[in-house]
Amino acid sequence: MAFFLCPKCKRVWQYPIEKCPDCFLKLERIKSKKMKVIGGGKTTIPSVFHQKIPYFVYLFEDENKNRWIQKSERELKVGEEIETGKAKDKNSVAIWRIKYDFFEAIEKLVEILGTINLNQNSKILILPTLIKDSHSYFRDNTSPEFLEATIQFLIENGVETHNIKVCSQSFDEIEIGKKAQKSGLLEICQKYKVTPFDLAKGSFVKKGDLEISEEVFKADLILNLPILKIEKAGATENLFFFLKKENYFGQKYLYSDSEIFEKLKNQIPEVLTIAEANRVQDKRGINYYLNLALASFNPKNLDRVFFEITKEKELPEILKDVKIEGIPILGRKIEEVKLEI
Repeated sequence: MAFFLCPKCKRVWQYPIEKCPDCFLKLERIKSKKMKVIGGGKTTIPSVFHQKIPYFVYLFEDENKNRWIQKSERELKVGEEIETGKAKDKNSVAIWRIKYDFFEAIEKLVEILGTINLNQNSKILILPTLIKDSHSYFRDNTSPEFLEATIQFLIENGVETHNIKVCSQSFDEIEIGKKAQKSGLLEICQKYKVTPFDLAKGSFVKKGDLEISEEVFKADLILNLPILKIEKAGATENLFFFLKKENYFGQKYLYSDSEIFEKLKNQIPEVLTIAEANRVQDKRGINYYLNLALASFNPKNLDRVFFEITKEKELPEILKDVKIEGIPILGRKIEEVKLEI
């Protein structure tokens, strides 16, 4: 949990405001390292966003005496100290609730997975969802706020902005530049002096019968940054944009999405997926507030967990071989965050 402290008057806020309203000084961000239960109990009355009962709500306190409430699927005891587990393998999926900003969720997800090293020379390649020339409030594409928080996280961890590339390409008749501009993602790139890159204008490397963007092989860290949508394997399918457009459609004619993905996975370096699931869209274009972010080095596992959270029973072909029982889940439990429509 993160809190924001005024260095002069020592007032603390749980949400990110730029300056103390009394002292007009920039707030310092402080992270909770320990948390323990100091109160709470069982809830037996349903609400719009918490329809499944009973569940537990607890008041937590950190080492600095800051307090907050949090939902739990299991009964805890007063005085019990809670630790967030760390991932033991690359197939784990981390789930975190977004409270007031994306930055904290991204930071916590990376902390749980705990396997990336960043420095000023690290070359980062970011692949957001960028499929429509629509405004950000439609949530067709990765939101500007989520991309901005990711770039801020990289900068805070020492990465130089000139070493960050935000890339994608268009698989339809609309130019990727128009999509980037209307979605608000181009504005974020310009704000932080990050390089926006059209993969279609770059070179591709032949790997077996696949043609993959050479940018993939230049990066020290590849970040897959999809926005998740109900009934779609958004994290897994987003990686197809690393393929040359003509090559991808040729592969689609001969192979299933699952077969294409397995070939692609075996040819490219490791990819960290950090997925936006704050407001999720169904096939009708209706948005629901889920207030989550998920992360994993295995995008199929991440998509499968998301399908479980949104209670979708009909899995796409690309996910049918993924068993939810075999996926290590860390951070928050599925039962605590399930979507209630």
